[in-house]
Amino acid sequence: MIVVHADCVVRGDADEIRDGAVVLDDSGRVLDVGQASEVIPSHAGIALERVHGVVMPGLVNAHTHLELSALRGQVPGGAGFLKWVDHLIAVRAEQGPEQDAAAIDGAVAELDAFGTAAVGEVTNTLAAVPALVRLGIAGCVFHEVVGVLFEQASRRLEELPEVVRSRLDAWPDGDLAYAPSPHALYTTHSEVIRRVMKASAHGGSRVSVHLGEHASERRFLESGDGPILEWMTSRLGLARTQIEWPGMSPVEFADSLGLLAPHVACVHLTDARPEELARVAASGAHAVFCPRSNLYIEVRFPPLLAARAAGLLPALGTDSLASNSSLDVLAEASSLRQRFPSVPAHELVRMATWQGALALGRGDVGRIAVGSRPGLLAIEGDPGDDACAFILKSVAARRRWIVRRLGQRPSLATGHRGVDAA
Repeated sequence: MIVVHADCVVRGDADEIRDGAVVLDDSGRVLDVGQASEVIPSHAGIALERVHGVVMPGLVNAHTHLELSALRGQVPGGAGFLKWVDHLIAVRAEQGPEQDAAAIDGAVAELDAFGTAAVGEVTNTLAAVPALVRLGIAGCVFHEVVGVLFEQASRRLEELPEVVRSRLDAWPDGDLAYAPSPHALYTTHSEVIRRVMKASAHGGSRVSVHLGEHASERRFLESGDGPILEWMTSRLGLARTQIEWPGMSPVEFADSLGLLAPHVACVHLTDARPEELARVAASGAHAVFCPRSNLYIEVRFPPLLAARAAGLLPALGTDSLASNSSLDVLAEASSLRQRFPSVPAHELVRMATWQGALALGRGDVGRIAVGSRPGLLAIEGDPGDDACAFILKSVAARRRWIVRRLGQRPSLATGHRGVDAA
């Protein structure tokens, strides 16, 4: 066991504790948390580590695409989602598997260096799973089901178990859950989405879906025309008669398919309107914002103020390195702090920790509470009067490290130095 004594303990889901202490067992589970003056005497004789700064839960990056890590800096943004996808496909076609493997390993090491305890990894290939397991990063792996046509999407869904066997032999034991998920409402056939939702309800798994990401998505789903239709006919080679659309808004269509549910993470919502955000909030579904990626691709931030007004506090994700400069979810929170200075710092830190855990269905991470295993993250420096504001100002400037992640042995002296998150 170990007692970690810090100038401030930021718990993620509750008020901070000034001059606080956290007791961890050898698996990283929290045994006690409170004022240092009360906790330390109650655990006399246990190894004590002093952090001159803040301790907080390990970060939860609720939306990543680690298999795209070899595309860092190679896909131009700013011209909209479909132009970005076209560039991505062209660049990816020129890369070999050895480039992917090295980049994925580096990206997962980067997640670790930033202090990430859990991820929501969205994947087609499962290529990042071994590296995530190796470094003890928990979370949920969302295995994508894609196919505009019913036959394509249903075949993909049926093939998922074989993909797991061929890539991994079997799903690894540990802290990564497995969850088949549709990519988006316009790239996965509606009947197959219903099948996924039925299976998730029966099996108790989570679901992630890209929803309300850009204006062309709304236009296609509502009217059946626009850039997405042109992309499907010119790039996918589909005939106009093969393509279906619901005549509904993205959020309305998602609701009709059962996607507005407490076990679903609705990712992006950049184009969502206030009444649609209220509908998501009322359903109990979780929102995941990826602000720096949205800014890079669509040149717009997600609607944080409208989400808060609707009673919706989102989780945060970085999306992929094809649309972001780093995998640091604290940098996402910091970018929102700069854009929306009226939003309290403690809410933004919560979005990078506990809200992400809720979106992934993981009550054991994202908060420092008795029984949780948060992967205790330390940030060095004087927290001042507002520890959460200090955290958001310290994204690239301060040393941070995981004190203990799951079964890892504690080592403050060799902790990671955060990578530049700019």
